[in-house]
Amino acid sequence: MAKLQVIVPMTIGLIFFLLYSTFNSLRQATLIILNLPFALIGGVVALWLTGEYLSVPASVGFINLFGVAVLNGIVLVSYMNKLREDGHSLDEAVVSGALLRLRPVLMTALVALLGLVPLAFANGIGSEVQRPLAIVVIGGLVSSTLLTLIMLPVLYRWLEGRSKDPIDRGEPQTGSICDGHETVGEAPHGNGEPRFTRHPGEIPSM
Repeated sequence: MAKLQVIVPMTIGLIFFLLYSTFNSLRQATLIILNLPFALIGGVVALWLTGEYLSVPASVGFINLFGVAVLNGIVLVSYMNKLREDGHSLDEAVVSGALLRLRPVLMTALVALLGLVPLAFANGIGSEVQRPLAIVVIGGLVSSTLLTLIMLPVLYRWLEGRSKDPIDRGEPQTGSICDGHETVGEAPHGNGEPRFTRHPGEIPSM
């Protein structure tokens, strides 16, 4: 257990570094790392409900769980980024990304979960080692998948909405390419003739 206290933080730090190098964004790397507490909640609750204790196999199960939780986050965030690059607004990217990536996220979690169900109910030789690992992963996958599909889009919308891009936030853009021109409205002169637009410094034609 003493070695795991060193290995687990190192693993999380390495995952964060890889995420940052992939997305080139500290904000999005942090967003995906926030999936880890979602997985921890289910794993801890599953251990408590089954009466198991935190052992070395359970700790290994948590490390395995971190990989699946991060993978689900990458699937969602990368697809939302792709939608925004294709010209969709932030809100459209969040809603469409969450809906269209629902099936891949569920399939990833379901395959891992179903594969560990026999270990969770094993009673033979070595089951005392296998059972805590399976219980942690199963419980963590349930909470991580549900919270990822609900909370991750919300957090993505909140974090990306704080960016300085007025288009993504739906705010009107200030300034235009014609800021250097003197634009006069079409209000008529006193004699009823319309006024015209003239560039500053331009000599009026006679």
